[in-house]
Amino acid sequence: MNVLKSRRFFLQRCASIGLVLTSGTVLLTNCDSKPTTQTDETKKPAANPCEDYSGLSEGDLKTRQGLGYVTQSPSSDKQCSTCNLWLPPAAGKACGGCMLFKGPVYATANCTYWAPQVKG
Repeated sequence: MNVLKSRRFFLQRCASIGLVLTSGTVLLTNCDSKPTTQTDETKKPAANPCEDYSGLSEGDLKTRQGLGYVTQSPSSDKQCSTCNLWLPPAAGKACGGCMLFKGPVYATANCTYWAPQVKG
């Protein structure tokens, strides 16, 4: 009988320690060790909704930049509004979006992943 109590105590203790370690790991991985500093772009909403990056993280901004997003396409036939990855503006909104990254997108913008729309 004493052995069963010891085994039960041991198993409960192991489960508790495992739960504490897992919770601690989750908390530590979600905490950023250095404070995030917002750039001037992200501090306040822009007057133009298509340039309002206030809701984007630094990672989101880097993704946009890494994909070569520019607000005005150098080629009139390769604009976001004619791209297969374009997300048209929601009702009452001025800007569209993109399937590749977060945030507002100008219809006249462009990035390196432009793909022609498939005509059905």
